[in-house]
Amino acid sequence: MSSRFLLSLVAAAALHGAAALAAEPVAGLVVAQLGPTSPGFKMSLNRGESGAPEATGVGPRPIEPVAEPADKPTSKDAKGSVRRPARAEAPKPGASGAAPSAMDLLREKLAARLGARPAGDGRFAMQVSNRGESGENVITAVRPSAAALAAAHKRKHAAAAAEAASDGAAGQSLLPTHWDYAGDVGPDAWGRMRPEFSKCATGQRQSPIDIRGGIAVDLEPIKFDYRPSAFSVIDNGHTVQVNVEPGNAIAIMGKRYELVQFHFHRPSEERINGRQYDMVVHLVHKDVDGHIAVVAVLLDRGSAQSIVQTVWNNLPLEKGDEVRAGSRLDLLQLLPEDKRYYTYMGSLTTPPCSEGVLWMVLKQPVPISPDQVSIFARLYPMNARPIQQADGRLIKESN
Repeated sequence: MSSRFLLSLVAAAALHGAAALAAEPVAGLVVAQLGPTSPGFKMSLNRGESGAPEATGVGPRPIEPVAEPADKPTSKDAKGSVRRPARAEAPKPGASGAAPSAMDLLREKLAARLGARPAGDGRFAMQVSNRGESGENVITAVRPSAAALAAAHKRKHAAAAAEAASDGAAGQSLLPTHWDYAGDVGPDAWGRMRPEFSKCATGQRQSPIDIRGGIAVDLEPIKFDYRPSAFSVIDNGHTVQVNVEPGNAIAIMGKRYELVQFHFHRPSEERINGRQYDMVVHLVHKDVDGHIAVVAVLLDRGSAQSIVQTVWNNLPLEKGDEVRAGSRLDLLQLLPEDKRYYTYMGSLTTPPCSEGVLWMVLKQPVPISPDQVSIFARLYPMNARPIQQADGRLIKESN
């Protein structure tokens, strides 16, 4: 079968398929009945860099578009043989003075029905192939062209590079995000490390403070709803922190605050009338609206404290590791018998130093043994934020 005859069959099949496409919407992977073709025939329709549709064959030989004069004039050479004029290359769609062929119109119609962009953007490539024995042709994929993929990849990396450059320029004035209690990353630098740490430098209600001059009133007792609970211990790089299973809470001023975690500082961050204690434990609670309430239990050198010892028994060997204890913890044993307290509004004592924290510092300290203090000191010799200005804040204390 000659290539010209085969092309005629393809063109006729294409025109037949165009009529079918006009009647039915095309979405996703589209099956286009383009009429019978020879088994094994495969054709790809693409939009190249110029946006003009191009047909390429994939098979025994490529199929090139051919344009023939309508009247097909002939003449005879000197020997009497019939001579036909040389074949002209098919004009490309959009070329000056050239009308699009039937196949070009079909490509344009298929691309439009598949949601392709107008000619010239080079964003879509459409592949048509037959299914073998049935001779049925289908559109197997509508995908971005290679040029479009390369352009998108280039745009993505250019945007990422610009963002990284912008972040780098902005970050040149920022200190490292690792913070500590001394040196270039100590408390004086916290507020400059990251924008979200700014309250550490600019806040007006910061903690800890030297608690003095409190107003003695009949404060509502703190209702401790603590029960024996499973727990885990983690050395987070700043302190020893204990995470307790849900179910422990306090109630104060009509709100219930769930216990989130508790941790230790050495020496105590709070001072009472100028006095600083060996250590302090902060029990951090949060209500349903995200408000934080901290109960501070002062630890003074004396006899061993059972809850502290249970925590030390489960210390992790590496920073960042979390050890799940096999026993349960009853936090009521950590509290003093006298639960009267001082209260004021302050902040977290570590970055980001968020304000609006309700502080309740129990007035009676709890004993801790020198050995227990020494164990913590081997991990953190000093992890207390310096005293902050009270700035005329109201401090109340239980009668």
